[in-house]
Amino acid sequence: MDANYEKVVECGSGDGAGCRGPVRTICVFCGSRRGNRPSFSAAALDLGKQLVERKLDLVYGGGSGGLMGLVSKTVHDGGRHVLGVIPSALLPEEVSGETLGEVKVVRDMHERKSEMAKHADAFIALPGGYGTIEELLEIIAWAQLGIHNKPVGLLNVDGYYNSLLSLFDKAVEEGFIDAAARNIFVLAGAAGELLDKLTEAAAAAAEGGGGDQLDGVAAATAAGLKRKRS
Repeated sequence: MDANYEKVVECGSGDGAGCRGPVRTICVFCGSRRGNRPSFSAAALDLGKQLVERKLDLVYGGGSGGLMGLVSKTVHDGGRHVLGVIPSALLPEEVSGETLGEVKVVRDMHERKSEMAKHADAFIALPGGYGTIEELLEIIAWAQLGIHNKPVGLLNVDGYYNSLLSLFDKAVEEGFIDAAARNIFVLAGAAGELLDKLTEAAAAAAEGGGGDQLDGVAAATAAGLKRKRS
């Protein structure tokens, strides 16, 4: 495990066990474009407002355009802390216009993801392109491997991620994903509902309880560790 991954688990005992706790900061993965549907922008604005209303802070990829910009500006304007983490090579491309909140410039994409994960108590993916999908899948994979056990949520606006969910189902059917790992994240079509599910998952974990997503994390982690040892 390299230094980037070690940063993610430094809050715990080395296997991520100490990372569960109250949700105070949400890491949001989302597009640097707004997409073609007004519903995507509306969802980003709604998520930002929900974070402010619930007194939650934001960590994200640092871009000021697209859905990234909508979420970060809404949270910043609402008086909550915003941390943007961006590789130096992407500064000219992704940061245009006013830079909001705290910006941390890192060396590369790997360090970007590990820094975002380290500062977050939970994760949400809005619609986005290759980068957003890659970030979502990596954070799910880290949960499966026991690198972290923080709640992960997918905001499935207008069914944007339906095809990806079908791929997950296909992978279970074909034996590449354990059935229990299919519930390793929570899913909702609206920001308020998704945040409720994430906070419930975190609270249940802090109390040693269960829940569909937590059971999925535990089972997937156990299966992953078993494969690593065999």
